[in-house]
Amino acid sequence: MPFSRKKKEEYKVKEDKVPTTDLEKICGDDKEICEALWHTMFLDPRKIETTLNDAAKKATSLEKKGDSKMARTWYHIAGGLALWKGDAEKVKKYFSKCAKLAPEMEYETIIKIPEKAVEKVQEYYKKYLEQ
Repeated sequence: MPFSRKKKEEYKVKEDKVPTTDLEKICGDDKEICEALWHTMFLDPRKIETTLNDAAKKATSLEKKGDSKMARTWYHIAGGLALWKGDAEKVKKYFSKCAKLAPEMEYETIIKIPEKAVEKVQEYYKKYLEQ
């Protein structure tokens, strides 16, 4: 029969996924932290043209004015910069603000384990950024 179908087993994708990104290599088997960092960290925070304090002030000001979308954006920037600076307390603070302003977005993991997030991000930055 020239046009036979392959059995379903022949189409299965391997379950053991090999890490493809530098972040996945750093995080190893911890998929939860990798996913959280994927959505929150900056690959090169040196290119962000604001400071952590300025981003936080801007976010607070926008929140007071009722502009929750822009406030969430600036809190996200502040949280990403806090990851870079290695400040787990501020990571939790700013991403908690993000979660409050945009509950539909995924911030639970980064809020639950900010110390672990900072540890992995610092490892990434030490390896891949020239300090």
